Amino acid sequence: MSSLFRPALDLMAQYAAYHRDRRNIATHFVGIPLIVFAISALLARAEFSIGDTPMNAAIVLWGLTALWYLTRGNLMLGAATAAVNGVLTALAMTAIQDATTTGWLVIGVGSFVVGWILQFVGHYYEGRKPAFVDDLVGLLVGPMFVVGEAMFMLGWGRALLAEIERRVGPTHLRDLAHP
Repeated sequence: MSSLFRPALDLMAQYAAYHRDRRNIATHFVGIPLIVFAISALLARAEFSIGDTPMNAAIVLWGLTALWYLTRGNLMLGAATAAVNGVLTALAMTAIQDATTTGWLVIGVGSFVVGWILQFVGHYYEGRKPAFVDDLVGLLVGPMFVVGEAMFMLGWGRALLAEIERRVGPTHLRDLAHP
């Protein structure tokens, strides 16, 4: 089975193996949302219509990724990830709505660069390359992992966390979850 279509649990466990250091996880909490925001901001300028409905590439990408998250076998995690990405996309579209081309590029490219700097700083602490280097699907799993981390902090998804730890050993994700 292609890694693209593996279940959320398998994808999260693989991703968790690359993210064991608290500082790396902390940088991802900011870096990944910035990257999602940036991609949405940059794609939102690619506008078109479907019939009378205005559309843009950011909305299309959000829809495709939402469908992917919802079909990974963990509906709560998939729905939460799609919702968070939807909010980030809406915020990005609002941020660039009245921006000049320069403003749009500063917002989009600036957020993208800062987000990736944070990612690489985290992986410096981790002492390990980012997961996407070995499997490009990691680029989709990152937002799901951050949402999973937030769920664990709220005390949700304990069974998912327990199964991830069963597969990869104790993680600092446990520190994020309520005991």
